Amino acid sequence: MNPLTKVKLINELNEKEAELDVKDSVSWHSVYKESAWIFIGGIPYELTEGDIICVFSQYGEIANVNLVRDKKTGKSKGFCFLCYEDQRGTILAVDNFNGIKIKGRTIRVDHVANYRPPKDTDDIDDVTKHLREEGCAPKVPPPSSSESESEKEYAVPVKKPKKDKKEKKKKKKEKKEKKKALKEEKQARTKTSMSSPVRVKKEKEDSTYEKYATKGPAGSRRDRSGQNFRNPQDTADEVDRFRDRYGGERERDREEDKKIDKNREDKRHEDTRQRDREGDRVRGVDRERNGERERDRERERERERDRVRERERHRERDRGNDRGFAKHRDHSCEREHRRN
Repeated sequence: MNPLTKVKLINELNEKEAELDVKDSVSWHSVYKESAWIFIGGIPYELTEGDIICVFSQYGEIANVNLVRDKKTGKSKGFCFLCYEDQRGTILAVDNFNGIKIKGRTIRVDHVANYRPPKDTDDIDDVTKHLREEGCAPKVPPPSSSESESEKEYAVPVKKPKKDKKEKKKKKKEKKEKKKALKEEKQARTKTSMSSPVRVKKEKEDSTYEKYATKGPAGSRRDRSGQNFRNPQDTADEVDRFRDRYGGERERDREEDKKIDKNREDKRHEDTRQRDREGDRVRGVDRERNGERERDRERERERERDRVRERERHRERDRGNDRGFAKHRDHSCEREHRRN
């Protein structure tokens, strides 16, 4: 089951008990009254044992924490087991911490009925040894008769614990063996029924059938041995009549089929001609468009040439003007030199 669905189910159970005002002795938490361990899943990987103790010590003194880590890398796997000194702290932790978010992750908190400690007997201190051997759940006195009757009234149905996998496997094997035995019995019955002779009832002889066989029409008279008493000339005449009757119809059908085939071929030829005409039209339009494009390009080229020529003319004029101005300047310089 998805852990988020488990979170929702636990919260719904707590809400129903709060609405019905169920007593603590009848609550679903009372099933786990012998264990002070809780399971915490969905923990952010950055948190350490100290961080978990800081968060969960709000509802009781913590006796032991087992944060499951990878043996090779030592990094946290995101879940741990936590033990309270008082078992009532587990009820508060499950009711209040289940479904909260820590660093963006939703955590799941649930009771643990039978906690199996890890196999690390070498590096265990005295406190953890005492917890694993004796436990830390408080001993509750047995309820009186009046209390037991009131508890039955407010009792909430609790799901039965799942059976072991071994029992399920045994049941499956027994079912398979029963099915095989039934199949073998059916096969044995079929074999015995096939081996025993089958009795077939004989039909009563009908006298009218013999009369019809002997005195029937000429076309269907046959003796008991299966011989045909019809005249061969009669059969030849019937064949000729059949040919005369149905031969013309077959020829007509063939001619009609030929006409239909011709019409189809004519339609195909017409379709191909139309397609060729349309293709020729499209090609002509494309050619005209291409011719117009070529003409436009030629015009653009001529315009470019004219522009280049104009630029050359302007450059020649500018050069001539520059030469005249230089000559005039030289003459003016000579005149001034003569005057001096």
